[in-house]
Amino acid sequence: MTLYTYKAFDSTGTHVSGEIEADSKEAAQDNLLQQDYIPEWIKETSGKTNSNFFGSIALGSPRIKPGDLVIYTKQFKTLLQAGIGVMQIFKVMEAQTENSGLKTITAGMAEEIHKGSTLYQAFSVHKKVFSKLYCAMIRAGEESGALPKVLERLIYIIEHEEKVRNEIKAAIRYPLFVLAFLGVAFIILLTFVIPQFAGVFKKAGIELPLPTRICMTLYDFVHHYWLFMIIGIVLTVIGIFKYVRTDRGRLVKDKLLLAIPIIGPVILKSVMSRFSSIFAILQSSGITVLDAMKILAEAINNAAVTRELIQVRTQMEEGRGIAKPLSQARYFTPMVINMVAIGEESGNLDDMLEEIASHYDAEVEYATKGLSDALGPVLIVGLAAVVGFFALAIFLPMWDLTKMVN
Repeated sequence: MTLYTYKAFDSTGTHVSGEIEADSKEAAQDNLLQQDYIPEWIKETSGKTNSNFFGSIALGSPRIKPGDLVIYTKQFKTLLQAGIGVMQIFKVMEAQTENSGLKTITAGMAEEIHKGSTLYQAFSVHKKVFSKLYCAMIRAGEESGALPKVLERLIYIIEHEEKVRNEIKAAIRYPLFVLAFLGVAFIILLTFVIPQFAGVFKKAGIELPLPTRICMTLYDFVHHYWLFMIIGIVLTVIGIFKYVRTDRGRLVKDKLLLAIPIIGPVILKSVMSRFSSIFAILQSSGITVLDAMKILAEAINNAAVTRELIQVRTQMEEGRGIAKPLSQARYFTPMVINMVAIGEESGNLDDMLEEIASHYDAEVEYATKGLSDALGPVLIVGLAAVVGFFALAIFLPMWDLTKMVN
């Protein structure tokens, strides 16, 4: 993503300015037009954006953590429920917010509101801080008139997903440590231990078995081409990093993540929970189903599922309902499809969606806690394979050497 500054006219003819991230200048222009802005000029800034799930301030500025965002959103919701005007809310929050990045952003949003922008437009200017989900929820709350309720659910989503993310990190910390140790042991055995034994075996005139010959071939390759290997690894990592930041790359990455055993189902359950909870809020807020699908496609934060939601929305425009298009989508689970079908027929869709969200919230929490236990057997098998391979490479020729001595 590239960061662009712009100056444009809003729907009232008032000048507005700000920053927006996009893959190209044309994409930035399209994003502004979708926000009912008519661009006067768009210029690329010197730096690239550095965004994560909930976004962060540009490089060199204080990072905004999910905890900061939760506190900020809670303050906004509390002041809104108190009946304070939006301009006054931003003034109060600018004075109370401790994070200097959020303080600057709040002042900028107050200026946007003063110029006649909507809340959604003001938040969307700072998409590197407020994710697509955040902006979509603001838009849904603003259009439905139920912004405090939407913000309450948004706070829950941010807190819940941060908790899940931390649990996943904790669950894979030990497996990653084991894999790192395994990699170091592999390199030490390959570069120091095996060559010493191989030299002894060759002097004794023993024909090296296949595992030992494989180890020696690997050793020769690493010994002669180690610099090229390092350069290749670095270039590959950079290439992959740049690729996954493109639309096509994000789609491929998200498809691969969903296909990974053990981890993929956890991600899918989290996506289903998010889909159901946001859809329930939009339904109860009076947003039309087609508009809800458009918002969900922006907020789901998974390119593979987003692509399917766009196809689902196209079929819904043809009058095929909700459940039938969902049943033809690849990633939507039978439970989601069946519950949506029941809710659609009974006219109780928002209640069904809340049930689905609660179910998958519990499923995700249970699955992340058992993630480490599930990965344990895989690591044991991998460790046994590596140790067994090197044991054969060393002890098979030693066995032949022993027979020769005897």
